[in-house]
Amino acid sequence: MTTKIEKNISLKVYNTFGFDVTAAEFSRFSSTEQLAELVKINKNKSLFILGGGSNILLTKNVAGLVLKNEIKGIKIIADEDDHVLVESGAGEQWHEFVCYCIDKNWSGIENLSLIPGSVGASPMQNIGAYGVEVKDVFEYLIAYNIELGELERFNGEQCQFGYRESIFKQQLKGKYIICYVAFRLSKAAIKNTSYGAIEDELKKMGVDDPSIKDISKAVIAIRQSKLPDPLLIGNAGSFFKNPIVPEVIVTELQKKYPQVPNYPSGNGTKKLAAGWLIEQAGWKGKTYDGYGVHPNQALVLVNYGGATGEDIHNLSTLIIEDVNMKFGVLLEREVNIM
Repeated sequence: MTTKIEKNISLKVYNTFGFDVTAAEFSRFSSTEQLAELVKINKNKSLFILGGGSNILLTKNVAGLVLKNEIKGIKIIADEDDHVLVESGAGEQWHEFVCYCIDKNWSGIENLSLIPGSVGASPMQNIGAYGVEVKDVFEYLIAYNIELGELERFNGEQCQFGYRESIFKQQLKGKYIICYVAFRLSKAAIKNTSYGAIEDELKKMGVDDPSIKDISKAVIAIRQSKLPDPLLIGNAGSFFKNPIVPEVIVTELQKKYPQVPNYPSGNGTKKLAAGWLIEQAGWKGKTYDGYGVHPNQALVLVNYGGATGEDIHNLSTLIIEDVNMKFGVLLEREVNIM
Protein backbone atom coordinates (compact mmCIF):
# COMPACT_ATOMS: atom_id res chain seq x y z
CA MET A 1 0.00 0.00 0.00
CA THR A 2 2.06 2.90 -1.30
CA THR A 3 0.67 6.42 -1.14
CA LYS A 4 1.73 8.90 -3.78
CA ILE A 5 3.03 12.30 -2.74
CA GLU A 6 2.91 15.05 -5.38
CA LYS A 7 5.07 18.17 -5.36
CA ASN A 8 4.10 21.83 -5.84
CA ILE A 9 0.36 21.28 -6.39
CA SER A 10 -2.07 24.16 -6.88
CA LEU A 11 -4.91 24.16 -4.35
CA LYS A 12 -7.17 26.35 -6.49
CA VAL A 13 -9.72 23.59 -7.13
CA TYR A 14 -9.55 22.43 -3.51
CA ASN A 15 -10.79 25.63 -1.83
CA THR A 16 -14.13 27.29 -2.52
CA PHE A 17 -12.61 30.79 -2.57
CA GLY A 18 -10.61 29.61 -5.59
CA PHE A 19 -7.27 30.96 -4.39
CA ASP A 20 -4.36 29.71 -6.46
CA VAL A 21 -1.94 28.90 -3.66
CA THR A 22 0.55 26.04 -3.83
CA ALA A 23 1.07 23.05 -1.57
CA ALA A 24 4.72 22.03 -1.33
CA GLU A 25 3.52 18.44 -1.05
CA PHE A 26 0.08 16.91 -1.57
CA SER A 27 -1.44 13.47 -1.11
CA ARG A 28 -4.82 11.79 -0.61
CA PHE A 29 -6.06 9.07 1.69
CA SER A 30 -9.23 7.01 1.42
CA SER A 31 -8.73 4.72 4.42
CA THR A 32 -7.35 4.91 7.92
CA GLU A 33 -4.59 2.53 6.84
CA GLN A 34 -3.43 4.94 4.12
CA LEU A 35 -3.63 7.81 6.58
CA ALA A 36 -1.52 5.96 9.13
CA GLU A 37 1.11 5.22 6.48
CA LEU A 38 1.23 8.85 5.34
CA VAL A 39 1.58 10.16 8.88
CA LYS A 40 4.26 7.59 9.76
CA ILE A 41 6.52 8.30 6.79
CA ASN A 42 6.05 12.07 7.10
CA LYS A 43 6.19 12.39 10.88
CA ASN A 44 8.67 15.26 10.79
CA LYS A 45 6.59 17.38 8.41
CA SER A 46 3.81 19.81 9.26
CA LEU A 47 0.46 18.37 8.17
CA PHE A 48 -2.53 20.27 6.81
CA ILE A 49 -5.77 18.28 6.50
CA LEU A 50 -8.09 19.29 3.69
CA GLY A 51 -11.74 18.27 3.55
CA GLY A 52 -14.22 20.06 1.32
CA GLY A 53 -12.18 23.28 1.35
CA SER A 54 -15.29 25.32 2.06
CA ASN A 55 -14.42 26.85 5.41
CA ILE A 56 -10.80 27.90 4.97
CA LEU A 57 -9.04 31.09 3.96
CA LEU A 58 -5.69 30.31 2.35
CA THR A 59 -3.57 33.42 2.71
CA LYS A 60 -0.25 31.91 1.61
CA ASN A 61 1.39 28.88 0.06
CA VAL A 62 1.41 25.77 2.26
CA ALA A 63 4.96 24.75 3.13
CA GLY A 64 4.11 21.34 4.61
CA LEU A 65 2.19 18.29 3.44
CA VAL A 66 -1.48 18.73 2.51
CA LEU A 67 -3.54 15.58 3.02
CA LYS A 68 -6.91 15.37 1.26
CA ASN A 69 -9.43 13.34 3.28
CA GLU A 70 -11.34 11.07 0.91
CA ILE A 71 -12.64 8.43 3.35
CA LYS A 72 -16.07 7.50 1.98
CA GLY A 73 -18.89 5.14 2.85
CA ILE A 74 -22.20 5.31 4.74
CA LYS A 75 -23.43 2.45 6.90
CA ILE A 76 -26.08 1.70 9.51
CA ILE A 77 -24.55 0.94 12.91
CA ALA A 78 -27.85 0.34 14.73
CA ASP A 79 -31.46 0.15 13.54
CA GLU A 80 -33.76 0.88 16.48
CA ASP A 81 -37.54 1.26 16.78
CA ASP A 82 -37.57 5.05 16.62
CA HIS A 83 -34.05 5.94 15.52
CA VAL A 84 -31.23 4.86 13.28
CA LEU A 85 -27.55 5.24 14.06
CA VAL A 86 -25.73 5.97 10.80
CA GLU A 87 -21.98 6.36 10.33
CA SER A 88 -20.36 8.25 7.47
CA GLY A 89 -16.82 8.52 6.22
CA ALA A 90 -15.40 11.99 6.89
CA GLY A 91 -14.65 12.46 3.18
CA GLU A 92 -18.31 12.29 2.13
CA GLN A 93 -19.77 15.60 0.97
CA TRP A 94 -22.12 16.93 3.64
CA HIS A 95 -25.05 17.85 1.39
CA GLU A 96 -24.90 14.50 -0.38
CA PHE A 97 -25.02 12.80 3.02
CA VAL A 98 -28.04 14.91 4.00
CA CYS A 99 -29.82 13.95 0.76
CA TYR A 100 -29.02 10.28 1.38
CA CYS A 101 -30.61 10.46 4.84
CA ILE A 102 -33.66 12.32 3.56
CA ASP A 103 -34.19 9.67 0.88
CA LYS A 104 -34.19 7.08 3.69
CA ASN A 105 -36.72 9.21 5.66
CA TRP A 106 -34.22 9.70 8.49
CA SER A 107 -34.95 13.05 10.11
CA GLY A 108 -32.78 15.48 12.01
CA ILE A 109 -30.43 17.13 9.53
CA GLU A 110 -32.76 18.32 6.75
CA ASN A 111 -32.43 21.92 8.06
CA LEU A 112 -28.70 21.62 7.34
CA SER A 113 -29.23 21.08 3.61
CA LEU A 114 -26.85 22.69 1.10
CA ILE A 115 -24.19 23.55 3.66
CA PRO A 116 -20.91 23.14 1.77
CA GLY A 117 -18.05 21.02 3.00
CA SER A 118 -17.41 17.48 4.18
CA VAL A 119 -18.98 15.29 6.84
CA GLY A 120 -15.71 15.36 8.76
CA ALA A 121 -15.88 19.12 9.14
CA SER A 122 -19.43 19.05 10.52
CA PRO A 123 -18.55 18.21 14.15
CA MET A 124 -15.31 20.20 14.04
CA GLN A 125 -17.32 23.34 13.28
CA ASN A 126 -20.54 22.16 14.96
CA ILE A 127 -22.24 23.40 11.81
CA GLY A 128 -25.74 24.77 12.20
CA ALA A 129 -28.57 26.49 10.38
CA TYR A 130 -32.26 27.26 10.85
CA GLY A 131 -32.51 26.17 14.46
CA VAL A 132 -30.47 22.95 14.15
CA GLU A 133 -26.85 22.14 15.02
CA VAL A 134 -24.85 18.99 14.43
CA LYS A 135 -24.52 18.46 18.18
CA ASP A 136 -28.30 17.86 18.31
CA VAL A 137 -27.95 14.58 16.39
CA PHE A 138 -24.29 13.75 16.97
CA GLU A 139 -23.50 10.32 18.48
CA TYR A 140 -19.72 9.88 18.13
CA LEU A 141 -16.72 10.36 15.89
CA ILE A 142 -13.60 8.35 15.28
CA ALA A 143 -10.39 10.33 14.87
CA TYR A 144 -6.75 9.49 14.25
CA ASN A 145 -4.34 10.61 16.97
CA ILE A 146 -1.36 11.92 15.01
CA GLU A 147 1.14 11.64 17.86
CA LEU A 148 0.16 8.15 19.05
CA GLY A 149 -0.79 6.73 15.65
CA GLU A 150 -4.06 5.35 17.01
CA LEU A 151 -7.78 5.71 16.34
CA GLU A 152 -9.82 7.18 19.19
CA ARG A 153 -13.56 7.56 19.73
CA PHE A 154 -15.15 10.80 21.01
CA ASN A 155 -18.71 11.23 22.26
CA GLY A 156 -20.58 14.53 22.30
CA GLU A 157 -19.43 15.57 25.75
CA GLN A 158 -15.80 14.91 24.86
CA CYS A 159 -16.15 17.05 21.72
CA GLN A 160 -17.05 20.07 23.89
CA PHE A 161 -19.41 21.55 21.32
CA GLY A 162 -20.10 25.26 21.34
CA TYR A 163 -21.40 27.79 18.85
CA ARG A 164 -19.47 26.84 15.68
CA GLU A 165 -16.87 25.35 17.99
CA SER A 166 -15.52 22.05 19.23
CA ILE A 167 -12.44 20.80 21.01
CA PHE A 168 -10.94 20.09 17.57
CA LYS A 169 -10.82 23.82 16.84
CA GLN A 170 -9.34 24.59 20.23
CA GLN A 171 -7.25 22.35 22.54
CA LEU A 172 -6.93 19.48 20.05
CA LYS A 173 -6.43 21.57 16.91
CA GLY A 174 -3.90 19.90 14.63
CA LYS A 175 -3.61 16.84 16.88
CA TYR A 176 -6.35 14.62 15.43
CA ILE A 177 -7.75 13.80 11.99
CA ILE A 178 -11.47 13.00 11.92
CA CYS A 179 -12.14 9.81 9.96
CA TYR A 180 -15.75 8.78 10.69
CA VAL A 181 -18.80 10.53 12.16
CA ALA A 182 -21.99 8.89 13.45
CA PHE A 183 -25.41 10.50 13.86
CA ARG A 184 -28.59 9.38 15.64
CA LEU A 185 -31.49 10.26 13.35
CA SER A 186 -35.21 9.90 13.89
CA LYS A 187 -37.47 7.63 11.86
CA ALA A 188 -40.32 10.02 12.61
CA ALA A 189 -40.19 13.45 11.00
CA ILE A 190 -38.87 16.20 13.28
CA LYS A 191 -40.39 19.30 11.74
CA ASN A 192 -38.34 22.28 12.80
CA THR A 193 -39.78 25.10 10.68
CA SER A 194 -40.09 28.04 13.07
CA TYR A 195 -36.60 29.45 12.56
CA GLY A 196 -35.83 32.00 9.86
CA ALA A 197 -37.95 32.09 6.72
CA ILE A 198 -38.73 28.37 6.41
CA GLU A 199 -42.45 28.74 7.10
CA ASP A 200 -42.75 31.60 4.60
CA GLU A 201 -40.91 29.56 1.98
CA LEU A 202 -43.18 26.55 2.58
CA LYS A 203 -46.20 28.81 2.05
CA LYS A 204 -44.72 29.94 -1.26
CA MET A 205 -44.37 26.28 -2.15
CA GLY A 206 -48.03 25.69 -1.23
CA VAL A 207 -47.10 23.16 1.45
CA ASP A 208 -49.18 23.02 4.65
CA ASP A 209 -47.99 19.70 6.09
CA PRO A 210 -44.32 19.47 5.05
CA SER A 211 -42.28 16.32 4.79
CA ILE A 212 -38.58 16.42 5.65
CA LYS A 213 -37.93 16.60 1.90
CA ASP A 214 -40.18 19.69 1.69
CA ILE A 215 -38.27 21.31 4.55
CA SER A 216 -35.00 20.55 2.80
CA LYS A 217 -36.30 22.08 -0.44
CA ALA A 218 -37.36 25.22 1.45
CA VAL A 219 -33.95 25.54 3.10
CA ILE A 220 -32.20 25.05 -0.24
CA ALA A 221 -34.37 27.74 -1.86
CA ILE A 222 -33.60 30.20 0.95
CA ARG A 223 -29.87 29.53 0.83
CA GLN A 224 -29.73 29.81 -2.96
CA SER A 225 -31.53 33.16 -2.82
CA LYS A 226 -29.02 34.60 -0.35
CA LEU A 227 -25.73 32.82 -0.88
CA PRO A 228 -23.58 32.75 -4.03
CA ASP A 229 -22.69 29.42 -5.61
CA PRO A 230 -18.94 28.88 -4.97
CA LEU A 231 -18.69 27.25 -8.40
CA LEU A 232 -19.57 30.65 -9.88
CA ILE A 233 -18.25 33.13 -7.30
CA GLY A 234 -15.46 32.24 -4.89
CA ASN A 235 -16.62 32.31 -1.27
CA ALA A 236 -16.63 30.32 1.96
CA GLY A 237 -20.25 30.90 2.94
CA SER A 238 -20.78 32.80 6.18
CA PHE A 239 -17.43 34.38 6.99
CA PHE A 240 -18.36 35.65 10.46
CA LYS A 241 -20.05 34.11 13.48
CA ASN A 242 -23.18 35.67 14.91
CA PRO A 243 -21.84 37.33 18.08
CA ILE A 244 -23.14 36.24 21.48
CA VAL A 245 -23.14 39.18 23.87
CA PRO A 246 -24.47 40.05 27.35
CA GLU A 247 -28.12 41.14 27.37
CA VAL A 248 -27.09 44.58 28.64
CA ILE A 249 -25.29 45.26 25.35
CA VAL A 250 -28.43 44.38 23.39
CA THR A 251 -30.47 46.67 25.65
CA GLU A 252 -28.10 49.54 24.93
CA LEU A 253 -28.16 48.85 21.17
CA GLN A 254 -31.98 48.83 21.17
CA LYS A 255 -32.05 52.41 22.46
CA LYS A 256 -30.54 53.55 19.18
CA TYR A 257 -31.59 50.64 16.95
CA PRO A 258 -34.96 49.30 18.21
CA GLN A 259 -35.13 46.91 15.26
CA VAL A 260 -31.80 45.15 15.98
CA PRO A 261 -32.37 41.39 15.48
CA ASN A 262 -31.50 39.35 18.58
CA TYR A 263 -32.18 35.87 19.87
CA PRO A 264 -31.96 34.33 23.38
CA SER A 265 -28.84 32.22 23.86
CA GLY A 266 -28.96 31.44 27.58
CA ASN A 267 -26.98 32.46 30.67
CA GLY A 268 -27.87 36.14 30.40
CA THR A 269 -26.68 36.44 26.80
CA LYS A 270 -28.24 37.05 23.42
CA LYS A 271 -27.17 36.31 19.87
CA LEU A 272 -26.97 39.18 17.42
CA ALA A 273 -27.14 38.89 13.63
CA ALA A 274 -23.67 39.61 12.30
CA GLY A 275 -25.06 40.16 8.81
CA TRP A 276 -27.37 42.91 10.10
CA LEU A 277 -24.52 44.67 11.90
CA ILE A 278 -22.30 44.52 8.80
CA GLU A 279 -25.11 45.77 6.57
CA GLN A 280 -25.99 48.63 8.93
CA ALA A 281 -22.32 49.62 8.96
CA GLY A 282 -22.53 50.08 5.18
CA TRP A 283 -20.49 47.13 3.96
CA LYS A 284 -23.10 45.09 2.13
CA GLY A 285 -22.36 45.00 -1.61
CA LYS A 286 -19.13 46.95 -1.26
CA THR A 287 -16.58 45.95 -3.90
CA TYR A 288 -12.87 46.41 -4.38
CA ASP A 289 -10.63 45.23 -7.20
CA GLY A 290 -11.91 41.72 -7.77
CA TYR A 291 -13.40 41.05 -4.33
CA GLY A 292 -15.83 42.42 -1.80
CA VAL A 293 -18.98 41.82 0.28
CA HIS A 294 -21.83 39.98 -1.43
CA PRO A 295 -24.79 42.23 -2.35
CA ASN A 296 -27.39 39.73 -1.11
CA GLN A 297 -25.77 38.61 2.14
CA ALA A 298 -23.39 40.79 4.12
CA LEU A 299 -22.00 37.75 5.97
CA VAL A 300 -20.38 36.51 2.77
CA LEU A 301 -17.06 37.81 1.48
CA VAL A 302 -16.45 36.99 -2.17
CA ASN A 303 -13.63 36.58 -4.63
CA TYR A 304 -14.86 37.79 -8.02
CA GLY A 305 -11.56 36.71 -9.56
CA GLY A 306 -7.94 37.55 -9.01
CA ALA A 307 -8.14 38.33 -5.30
CA THR A 308 -5.78 36.78 -2.77
CA GLY A 309 -6.49 35.32 0.63
CA GLU A 310 -4.65 38.24 2.13
CA ASP A 311 -7.06 40.64 0.36
CA ILE A 312 -10.05 38.87 1.92
CA HIS A 313 -8.38 38.73 5.33
CA ASN A 314 -7.62 42.45 5.24
CA LEU A 315 -11.21 43.20 4.22
CA SER A 316 -12.52 41.12 7.12
CA THR A 317 -10.25 43.05 9.51
CA LEU A 318 -11.66 46.38 8.26
CA ILE A 319 -15.21 45.09 8.78
CA ILE A 320 -14.45 43.81 12.28
CA GLU A 321 -12.88 47.12 13.30
CA ASP A 322 -15.69 49.20 11.80
CA VAL A 323 -18.52 47.18 13.37
CA ASN A 324 -16.76 47.30 16.74
CA MET A 325 -16.33 51.06 16.49
CA LYS A 326 -19.97 51.67 15.50
CA PHE A 327 -21.77 49.13 17.67
CA GLY A 328 -19.31 48.08 20.38
CA VAL A 329 -19.58 44.47 19.21
CA LEU A 330 -16.52 42.44 18.25
CA LEU A 331 -17.14 40.06 15.37
CA GLU A 332 -15.28 36.77 15.10
CA ARG A 333 -14.30 35.01 11.89
CA GLU A 334 -15.96 31.64 11.34
CA VAL A 335 -13.53 30.43 8.68
CA ASN A 336 -10.20 28.81 9.47
CA ILE A 337 -7.25 31.03 8.51
CA MET A 338 -4.23 29.36 6.95
